[in-house]
Amino acid sequence: MTSANDSGTTQAFMAALQNAEASGQLDDLLALHAEEVTLRNLSAHSWQGLDGARDFWQTYLDNFDQIHSEFSRSQEASGLGLMEWEATGQLKGGRDIAYRGVSLIDLQDGKVTAFRTYYDSAAFVVPAAE
Repeated sequence: MTSANDSGTTQAFMAALQNAEASGQLDDLLALHAEEVTLRNLSAHSWQGLDGARDFWQTYLDNFDQIHSEFSRSQEASGLGLMEWEATGQLKGGRDIAYRGVSLIDLQDGKVTAFRTYYDSAAFVVPAAE
């Protein structure tokens, strides 16, 4: 489900991410990033530029044997895209995973200038044996 205010770049970003998850190919996703893009997740590290974006997204994909993001809500207004999602799949090694989060993209001239994502990191923790 998406809101009536969705605009092209946020929709294109969601489609390109789902394509990258399915195919492992990052070209369409990276084409939406501005040269000076900054990317951040829950870690203290940030990634800069198109090389940083490639590293960020490749590292994301490399965490999983398979992953699929399903977007439940999105909106774009005043240079900000908002996406609420749930990702399901398998981590490397085969453990099932399902987690939810929100991602924000800053937009300028149809390109992503900043990407930030916030998600349930506890889903990645291996439960202790009882």
